[in-house]
Amino acid sequence: MSNAIIELNNITKKFDGETVLDNITLSVMKNEFVTLLGPSGCGKTTTLRIIGGFETPDEGKIYFDGNLINEVPPFKRQLNTVFQKYALFPHMNVFENIAFGLRIKKMDEQLINSKVEKILELFNLKNFGKRRIDQLSGGQQQRIAIARALVNEPKVLLLDEPLGALDLKLRKEMQHELKAMQKQLGITFIYVTHDQEEALTMSDTIVVMNEGIIQQMGPPMDIYNEPKNAFVADFIGESNILDGIMHKDYLVEFLGKKFECLDYGFGKGEKVDVVIRPEDLELKPAGKSKLEGKVKSVIFKGVHYEMQIVVNGYEFLVQSTDMATVGTTVGLTLTPDDIHIMKKEVIL
Repeated sequence: MSNAIIELNNITKKFDGETVLDNITLSVMKNEFVTLLGPSGCGKTTTLRIIGGFETPDEGKIYFDGNLINEVPPFKRQLNTVFQKYALFPHMNVFENIAFGLRIKKMDEQLINSKVEKILELFNLKNFGKRRIDQLSGGQQQRIAIARALVNEPKVLLLDEPLGALDLKLRKEMQHELKAMQKQLGITFIYVTHDQEEALTMSDTIVVMNEGIIQQMGPPMDIYNEPKNAFVADFIGESNILDGIMHKDYLVEFLGKKFECLDYGFGKGEKVDVVIRPEDLELKPAGKSKLEGKVKSVIFKGVHYEMQIVVNGYEFLVQSTDMATVGTTVGLTLTPDDIHIMKKEVIL
C-alpha cells in the first residue's frame, strides 16, 4: 500500500495552446514537507492549483489517499490553501476570521471556541482574538491566514509563496516557525517558492521544476550536492559550470588539466558539464596546485569572502574564509568529491 497522500500521474496542462505542465508524475508522502521550486513560469503554481482543484488537467489523473479526485471540487477536497495575498476579512476580528470555515460547516459554538483558542495559542496569538486585521503586522496576518486554514484540520495544506510579502528577517523567522508547526501538527505541506534558500531550509523533499518538467526531486542535501543537470546545479545555490571531457571512468579533463572524480558510466571522450561549488575550492599559494589564476575581485560577505578568480580565461566564483588580494596569483585545489559530472543538456 502506497504511503502517498497525493499522486499526480502523467499530468499535462496547456493554456492557450502553450504547454505549462508536460506529463509530470509526482508522489507526496503523508506528513511530508514538499517544496515545488523553480523560476517564474515553470509550472509550480499550476501544479499546486491542480492539486487544490482550482485548475483541471488536460490529461492525467490526480489521486488523494488512493481515491481519484479529478472531478472533485475544491471545497470537497480535504485540503486548504494559503495564498501570498492572505485574503483575510477586514470587517471581522482575528477570532472570527479563523472561525469562518468552522461556521460554514455549522459546527457547535462551544467546539468552535475551543478550536480557535487552541490554534491561537499554537500560533503565539493567545490574546489577539478581538483585534482587527488592520491592527496586525504582516507576520501576524500571515499567521492568521495559516491558522484559518489549519483550524479546519486539513490532511494537506497548500501554500503558494505565503512569505513573499514579508521582509527578509521576518521571512526567515517564519520559515523556521512553519517547519516546526508542520512537524508538530503532522500535516502534509506542499509549498511553492522560487527562493532556493527557503526550499533548502524548510523541505523534506524539493521538487525542482523548469518549463513544465520536473528536473529533479529529492532531499535538500541530495539536490544541492548531487544535482542531476546544469539547470539544477545553477538554480540551487551558486555553481561554477565548465565544459569538460570524460577520458574514462573517474577521470575528467577541464581547463586543459586532468582530474580524478567519483563519476562513471559516461562514454570515452564524452563532452560533459563539470559543476564545482564555490565553497569547495580551496585557496593555495601560487605554484602549489594544478589550477592557478589571478584574483579579479574580492567582496566581504560577513561569514566568508567571495572572490572572482580567472583561470585560463574561466572566471571562478570562490567562497572562502581566507582572503586573497586583488591582482595576485593564487592556486585553487579541490578533491574528487568536489567535482560533479553531468551529461550535457540537449538543446532542442
